[in-house]
Amino acid sequence: MRVPVWIKPMVWGAVLGAIGSMVVGFGWMGWTLDHTAQRLVAEGREAAVIATLTPFCVSNYLKQPDADKKLAVLRADSSSYAQRDIIEKSGFATMAGSTEPSSGLAAACATALQTASLAGPGTAAPATK
Repeated sequence: MRVPVWIKPMVWGAVLGAIGSMVVGFGWMGWTLDHTAQRLVAEGREAAVIATLTPFCVSNYLKQPDADKKLAVLRADSSSYAQRDIIEKSGFATMAGSTEPSSGLAAACATALQTASLAGPGTAAPATK
């Protein structure tokens, strides 16, 4: 059986066209595989939970006895790992129904506590001029 001469260039064109379409689709058009989309959804869900629970973590941390001393200790330590560890050990980063603390929540809580004040919400700050 004889294969026509035009078959070989047509096959190579189809192969290169498919590869080109995949490069353009995944690289520039935003195509994703199923596992990538599921990972992105899970990361977004976790970020939303952390953003929602961070104010509660800060509030509870500031309500504990000797909060001013504990906040000073937290702020004195410059290592973000050590700050996160302090929050995790205090128990404020453990979500309901979980036995392990959330490191993401602890990190967000430690970051928020760097600028938190002990005055609490609804307390007016002194006016400055």
